[in-house]
Amino acid sequence: MEASREDQEPVGVALFVDGPNVLREEFDVDLDDVRRAAEAEGPLVTTRLYLDEHATPGLIQAAEARGFEVVVTSGDVDVKLAVDAARFAAEGRMSVLAIASRDTDFKPVVETANGYGIRTLAIAPGEFGRSDALRNAANGSVTLDEGDEEAGADEAATEDADAGGDPEATADSASE
Repeated sequence: MEASREDQEPVGVALFVDGPNVLREEFDVDLDDVRRAAEAEGPLVTTRLYLDEHATPGLIQAAEARGFEVVVTSGDVDVKLAVDAARFAAEGRMSVLAIASRDTDFKPVVETANGYGIRTLAIAPGEFGRSDALRNAANGSVTLDEGDEEAGADEAATEDADAGGDPEATADSASE
C-alpha cells in the first residue's frame, strides 16, 4: 500500500529567486551563492528562478546549467513567484521556504508559510539590496556579501541583525 502525501513529512528547502530584483549589476550576485545560502538550511526540493520576458537567452541558459528551473512570465514576476510559493506551502511540499529578493511584496508569502509551520529564509543580494520588512517576517535571513564567492552556506554570509537597506526598492527587469 502506497503512503499518501499527508503521511509524509516534507523535508527540504524550496528556493524561489526573484530574478529581476536580485540579478542586477549593482549586486553582482552569483546564482551558486544563492543556492549555497539555501542549501545551508537543508537539501533543496526545488530551485526556481523567475524572470520576465526581457531575460536574455544567455541568462536562461546559465541558470539552467546551474540546476535552476527557469520560469519566464510575460506578466508580473512577483505574482507568479508568490502564487507558486504559497501553493508549495499549502501543499506541504517543503519544510523551509527560501526567497531570494529585496522586495517587500513577498512579506505576505513568508507570513503565509510561517502560518503553515514552515521555516522561512529571506536571502538578500547585498546589504543595500535588503528589505527589512521581508527579513523581519522570515525566521532567518542571509545577506550575500557582494563579490564574495564563498557567501551563502557558510558563515561568510552575514546573518542579519542590523537595520538598513531600502525596503521600498523594486526592479523591473534583469540586467544580464
